[in-house]
Amino acid sequence: MPIIGFGLYFALAIFCAVHVVRTGQPLYWLMILFAFPLIGSLVYFLAVYLPASRLQRGAMKAVAAAAKALDPQREVRAARAAFEETPTAQNQMRLAVALLEAGDAPAAVQAFQSCLQGPFAKDPEIRFGAARALVECERYAEALQLLDALRREFPDQRAEPVALLTARSLAGTGRHAEARAAFAAAEERFGTYEAKAEYAVWAYAVGDRVTSARLQAETDRIASRWNSLARELNAPAMRRLRAARDVAHKSN
Repeated sequence: MPIIGFGLYFALAIFCAVHVVRTGQPLYWLMILFAFPLIGSLVYFLAVYLPASRLQRGAMKAVAAAAKALDPQREVRAARAAFEETPTAQNQMRLAVALLEAGDAPAAVQAFQSCLQGPFAKDPEIRFGAARALVECERYAEALQLLDALRREFPDQRAEPVALLTARSLAGTGRHAEARAAFAAAEERFGTYEAKAEYAVWAYAVGDRVTSARLQAETDRIASRWNSLARELNAPAMRRLRAARDVAHKSN
């Protein structure tokens, strides 16, 4: 039994060591992990691995969503106060993101456009946020300009949301053949609930019953396996899909 216990401790240390190498953590962790296989592994897991894990990120997103539901304008007030006190580009971007998340897309567009005039005009996160806001305002042609530049200059930056925003913008400008190809490529590449849901939203809008039925069945199957946290994280995509389905059913 002691041998088995030591083997488990060593296996945990190996797991953590692989994570150290793959993620480029300081190499002193390797010495700690193998000098103290149990304590070192626990410390590494709690201090490094867990904060970077999807579980941790998901929990933080759920907490943020709950806080937003209780007081939707809280972050907007805090961001605006920070910007008024210290009008830096970072605080302006924070305000723009807060306005967008609070549903005030027109004000967010103005804030993002101010950011694009400053020293961080080529920052990929600012471009991405501005494109999101423009799509929400249905200013699709302007969004496409930003998204095309973002994909060309930063091809790995937020690849999935950029692909979906591009597909939505193509649809919004009436380029439906290109939109179909973009949605299909995003679904094939990423295979996520959001990619399928956004493709389905488009399919419902253009009356493509075959594609919308397939995607609706697939998204329903994915959602049936979710816990409450997963549902909370995917709530925006679920609402868009539900609304598109209801509109399509009423028109039939």
